[in-house]
Amino acid sequence: MVELVRQRPRFGYRRIWALLVQEGWRVSCKRIHRLWRKEGLKVPQKQRKKRRLGVSANACHRRRAEHKDHVWTWDFIFDRTATGSALKWLSIVDEYTRECLALKVARGITSEDVIDTLAELFAMRGVPRHIRSDNGPEFIAHAIRRWTGQLDLETLYIEPGAPWENGYAESFHGKLRDELLAREVFDGVGDARRLAATWREDYNHRRPHSALGYRTPAVFAAACAAPLRPTASAPQHTRTLEDTLIATGT
Repeated sequence: MVELVRQRPRFGYRRIWALLVQEGWRVSCKRIHRLWRKEGLKVPQKQRKKRRLGVSANACHRRRAEHKDHVWTWDFIFDRTATGSALKWLSIVDEYTRECLALKVARGITSEDVIDTLAELFAMRGVPRHIRSDNGPEFIAHAIRRWTGQLDLETLYIEPGAPWENGYAESFHGKLRDELLAREVFDGVGDARRLAATWREDYNHRRPHSALGYRTPAVFAAACAAPLRPTASAPQHTRTLEDTLIATGT
């Protein structure tokens, strides 16, 4: 009986009794139950399967951004058009400056679309040291991991089922939902893209951010030193504090 339990740990005593009977043992189910209890046997509780990728050590409160372009975070949020069609939004945020670096919207966004968006950002801004995300299929796709590995960009995957470990993305999406998605009716993808661009511009250049001393992310970022690793294919993009103040009208 014990050997059968080792082989089939998800079986209860009734199934073990049935297997013993199949093997020719002349024993009652009640006797097996008594022996089962005497041996302290029980069926272990079911456990949720976990992905191999993702650890709490990569949470935003453990691996904090220390300077501009040190850690970027990316995530998806979903909404619908006026006709009920799905809209998928990709956001990329600098955790240190709180800048929204990209806000893309489409019917669907694949890992290839994510790579295209990142490549465009890297060409303009340079490659960050880390990028944090959850374990969504777009983020753990082989193409993404292979591409970021070639760039010496460390991906910080958070623990599965722990969105609070990607807190900067969650906070940004809360603002996006409250200030745009919950207030606007999108007639289609084109309308959503136009409003997304307008909102992103306002968020970066005009909206005061409490965590930045009520400065805008653009003003705060312009005042930060950015010890970026330059890329061979694209020069680092910088902006002076004076240029930002002129652009924001402050």
